[in-house]
Amino acid sequence: MTETLTTSSPRSDRSWRHIAEFLGLKKSIVGVLAMCILIGIGEKMAERFLPIYLVALGSGPIVVGLLNALQNLLSALYSFPGGWLVGRIGTKRALMIFNIVAMIGYLIVLAVPKPWAVLLGALFFISWSALSLPATMNLISEVLPKQKRTMGVSVHSLIRRVPMALGPVIGGALITWYGKINGVWLAFVAALVMAVVSLIFQQVMIHETSSKKEQALNDSNSEKRNQPLISAHLWKLLLADIMVRFCEQIPYPFVVIWCMEMNNISGVDFGLLTAIEMVTAVLIYIPVAWFADRSGKKPFVVMTFVFFTLFPLTLLFCRSFWPLVIAFILRGLKEFGEPTRKALILDLAPEGRKAETFGRYYLYRDIVVSVGAFSGALLWMISPKANLLTASAFGLLGTLWFLWKGEDEPTLSS
Repeated sequence: MTETLTTSSPRSDRSWRHIAEFLGLKKSIVGVLAMCILIGIGEKMAERFLPIYLVALGSGPIVVGLLNALQNLLSALYSFPGGWLVGRIGTKRALMIFNIVAMIGYLIVLAVPKPWAVLLGALFFISWSALSLPATMNLISEVLPKQKRTMGVSVHSLIRRVPMALGPVIGGALITWYGKINGVWLAFVAALVMAVVSLIFQQVMIHETSSKKEQALNDSNSEKRNQPLISAHLWKLLLADIMVRFCEQIPYPFVVIWCMEMNNISGVDFGLLTAIEMVTAVLIYIPVAWFADRSGKKPFVVMTFVFFTLFPLTLLFCRSFWPLVIAFILRGLKEFGEPTRKALILDLAPEGRKAETFGRYYLYRDIVVSVGAFSGALLWMISPKANLLTASAFGLLGTLWFLWKGEDEPTLSS
């Protein structure tokens, strides 16, 4: 695998090569990152305003809640088939199919401005993020050497923040200028155009790696196919991850209520807190990845679990804006070891089946965690304190479990 990203300027060629090598920017990686930006912006500028669109079309809270439930369920269910398809036809062709599936969803919403069409279209366009993640992680594991995987995952995580920031701004502007129905409709038009551009970009930039062809030839190898996708070492990480995600999801939808209704924080201030969280996450991705690729991954995963645990506990004692700033900095620091955790999943996955392993890992995790997300409402009805303390308790359990039992890149052949 010797693909290299180069520029046409001889003067800056050497310095650019150093930067590209440091960040793991192979040509195929850049192609995937471009897809993440283009499709991500289109997705976020349209999907984030779907509740407003549904209400404007005459729907009530039930339909809005159904859409939210659908999004969470599909995120879990799509992960494994996404990884499975990558294992059968390769990363490039799989990404092309995922892109086309999302475009079908956009077309349904554009063609039929009805609530049922939004729910039907959502079955397709929501699939992109969940389906493409195993493919992206698989490509990173194939194109980059093991000592650069954390950097590759970190750059991917950083780039994903670009559409998260820009998409809602553009979508909000379209709604302001053209109204709720027309503005969201135009956002879906833009999303469709960006998906088409990203599809063209993908065909030019991403190259299928030889290992996928070799894997297709070896699918009949019974010893390889019988190897468990989730090893004993990976099960330990998965169990810890589930408990820590309970810590995240139990209070997740109630954080904005805690800040705005119980602490009298304005919408502008809450937006600023969210921006502080994002900036914190972006600032730590690259330096942490550099250190993690040169040392064991376990300490960085433990630290990210610690920050997950501290956020709801800190939130409990916040009663004004500036303490909340500290809490949201901690929330941003939860990304400290997230790319490292994903890279560790790749390291612990069997060779040739990394996309399938990644997809199954997320399938198991997110289905179980959806129960925790629902239990958060019951705990909030008891009291916000019960919600936040229970969340931190799960985070502490997950952290201690991984600290005790977690493995740092054990020998997989054993």
